[in-house]
Amino acid sequence: MIDSHQHFWRYDPTEYEWIDDSMAALRRDFLPPDAKREMDAASVAACIAVQARQTLDETRWLLDLADRHPFVAGIVGWIDLQAVDADAQLEEFSSRARLVGIRHIVQGEPDDFLDRPAFRSGIGRLERSGLAYDILVYARQLAAAIRFAGAFPKQRFVLDHLGKPDVRRGEFNGWRRDLDRLAALPNVCCKLSGLVTEADWRAWTPGQLRPYLDAALESFGPARLMIGSDWPVCTIAAPYEEVIALVRDAIAEYSESERRQILSGTAESFYLAETT
Repeated sequence: MIDSHQHFWRYDPTEYEWIDDSMAALRRDFLPPDAKREMDAASVAACIAVQARQTLDETRWLLDLADRHPFVAGIVGWIDLQAVDADAQLEEFSSRARLVGIRHIVQGEPDDFLDRPAFRSGIGRLERSGLAYDILVYARQLAAAIRFAGAFPKQRFVLDHLGKPDVRRGEFNGWRRDLDRLAALPNVCCKLSGLVTEADWRAWTPGQLRPYLDAALESFGPARLMIGSDWPVCTIAAPYEEVIALVRDAIAEYSESERRQILSGTAESFYLAETT
């Protein structure tokens, strides 16, 4: 199994100011050996590590971690796609085979961010590099994500955390309509990840989350879905094994080949085909 979405960091309160008092348990280092213990217990063999800071230094650091820890199969890093020297930033990492994608934390940007010409110009450069792009947005930003992904039909995109539906408030129908529209674009995949932290951290139930998982399964199908934990962020709402089990249970009645696709095949073909 390949966990398509993990994070590593050496905690610094200035660099990780988004970790507020409600997430105090995350105010420590989370490094590959910590993840490996959790993964081994859940029978997960490899992971994709995703950026959490928007710095080139973090991208370099994550790549160095991957070089030292073979189970970190790929890195989704960050470069400044709006910068005039974006090509040079991409070129710096061109020899680093473990760099498999780029992400910008769009959920923290204005809702029109994905329409900005400078950012779209950067995505055009990314398309030529062959790297994937992770879309991180809230549900209210999905309409912009649909326009964005539709404008680059040759670029590989993956939606992080199912577009972060507002599970706490039970919002579903509008999110589902936008998810279906995004899934209609053949160049977009989706991560079955991040739902436990969009629900009430202390009171969520599998039954509450299941409709969102089922919707993604129906919209994208196994060939365009990949399991992800969002570790260690997920641990504020559930242990690692429980997060993995949530997806495993949702696909228990699928065929063996469909389960294999979701648990490893999609992540491998989406992120790792160019590195093997």
